[in-house]
Amino acid sequence: MKKKQVHSRDVKKAAIQKLIERGVQISDIAEIVHLMQAPYSPDLQMITCVQSVEAVLEKREIQHAILVGVELDVLAEKRMLSEPLQSIVESDEGLFGCDETLALGSVFGYGSIAVTTFGHLDKQKIGIVKKLDTKVGEQVHTFLDDIVCSIAASASSRLAHRLRDAEEAEMDREDEQAG
Repeated sequence: MKKKQVHSRDVKKAAIQKLIERGVQISDIAEIVHLMQAPYSPDLQMITCVQSVEAVLEKREIQHAILVGVELDVLAEKRMLSEPLQSIVESDEGLFGCDETLALGSVFGYGSIAVTTFGHLDKQKIGIVKKLDTKVGEQVHTFLDDIVCSIAASASSRLAHRLRDAEEAEMDREDEQAG
């Protein structure tokens, strides 16, 4: 008996809904992207950063990482994981690494800029990532903070490449006009 496939639009909708339920807006991630890219493009508009985040959220790898990571965070909040995993996830143990591994897997499609940016964001805890990483109350964000870093790093890298492509297209136009 063949299992029913889940349509990608349903997966995307569920992933974005999980982000919102956990207190993460697309604009929060776009702010990080803007912060990372504005030094290289002073005229960068926030809407461009939002569009880049939205494009990254189209990728199944990102959607799946969101769904899996948030589910594990929620299960840890409900104390539904077996020990010692429960304690490790609940405390966001520094040597755990599976949270970064899940998030990092979805960054590879955006090249070395995304990988290095992910590492930077994971260490610096910028914007919404800092809020997620700061344990307040009962919420667990062991996976989500790294997933947000992944989305921001991917969107930042995507944008960097597109900005460079636009610069080169302008240079080509200038060369054609001069020559």
